[in-house]
Amino acid sequence: MTSEKKVTPYKGSAENKKQQVEKMFDTISGEYDGLNRVISLGSDIKWRKKVIKMVLNTKPDAILDIATGTGDLAVQFAKTSEASKIIGLDLSEGMLSVARKKVEGTPLENKVGFVKGDSEALPFDDNTFDAITVSFGIRNFENLEKGLSEILRVLKKGGIFVILETSVPKKFPFKQGYSIYTKGIMPFIGRVFSKDKVAYKYLSESASVFPHGEILNNILRKTGFIEVKNKPQTFGVATIYIATK
Repeated sequence: MTSEKKVTPYKGSAENKKQQVEKMFDTISGEYDGLNRVISLGSDIKWRKKVIKMVLNTKPDAILDIATGTGDLAVQFAKTSEASKIIGLDLSEGMLSVARKKVEGTPLENKVGFVKGDSEALPFDDNTFDAITVSFGIRNFENLEKGLSEILRVLKKGGIFVILETSVPKKFPFKQGYSIYTKGIMPFIGRVFSKDKVAYKYLSESASVFPHGEILNNILRKTGFIEVKNKPQTFGVATIYIATK
């Protein structure tokens, strides 16, 4: 886990990872959705649809989307589920303001709420949610195991926990292609189109060192999750993890 800790957005900053991540997402919030589509070549939409289907199959009444960002997943849950309580939580007020605008003045405004909060100190009671999701946010946790313990705490017994996160392909030629894309092309796109020149360098660096596959499965088990499974997506450039309590 030590290598994962070292990757922060702003090298040389006195702020901790959490503060740096909050500042970075506040800065890039307005452009994040568009750049995400470009960088993932549109695949992120397809991956999120799979996550939604997995969650809806369990017919949850209360759903929490952590690191909700601009609220893509939470808004989709509001559109497609029968849940009476849907909350999107994020550290970045900038990202949340974009999320709130997506539902403002629509019927969805009454179905989904957006809360500023810390994934490692969740502002909810034990056993509150039937389903919890984190998409492309778990690698930004300051302390992964603390964050996962908090998720386990607020998840109901038998509830579903789904992570969608980047991973590194293992097979030729996808491994080599991924390396070229994330180390060269992705930071270049970020530099050209983003207000924050280091943000997309950090996002690709943090993805390359974050534990994935069986390593993350074992961290989930160690935290106390059961029935842990992982499903690599698109040659392994992303992985969906499913667990329960």
